[in-house]
Amino acid sequence: MNKSRGRPRGNPPTRARIAEAARPLFLERGYRGTTVRAIAAAAEVDSALISYHFGSKQGLFAESMGFSCQSPDLAAAFEGDLAGLPSRLLRAVMALWEGAPPDGLAMRDADAMEVFREYLETELHGRLAEFLRGPGATDRATAAVAVIGGLVFTRYLNPLRPAAELPSAELERIMLPSMRAALRGAQLHRGAA
Repeated sequence: MNKSRGRPRGNPPTRARIAEAARPLFLERGYRGTTVRAIAAAAEVDSALISYHFGSKQGLFAESMGFSCQSPDLAAAFEGDLAGLPSRLLRAVMALWEGAPPDGLAMRDADAMEVFREYLETELHGRLAEFLRGPGATDRATAAVAVIGGLVFTRYLNPLRPAAELPSAELERIMLPSMRAALRGAQLHRGAA
């Protein structure tokens, strides 16, 4: 009797299954404590499929932890006018991180922090600079990414009690002037000597 080839019926696509199996392991054990073999076992796949689908453990970590400008909340932040961008961006970043564990265990490893740095530097910075366009767009994107990095670090990765304990809406209200200033850049100081 011939066996059918391809993905077994009723199973989710392999890539999605691997990412879904990896996230809880990364959250529980951290980046270094999670092996490719453990992820493959949890996803019930051959470990070679992780490299095939994600390129590396870092690539899988980035995708499974949601570091992507393709997330619906972040993509929506770039829809609309520049005036509303600061608020939309802060809300989107907080929405991405609200599901993460409060101690940021998965992000304490150097490799995991490298994924986060790459996310900020390449994906988010590039997306912001493209949205802002014009003179100083790169500088303004750099300033905005610095604000976002500070927010993520002090609220989620290495929580400082005041920032970590505030409701999201209150933190957005407090951070909004900094984000507006970052996105306006030198425009804010044109009249200054």
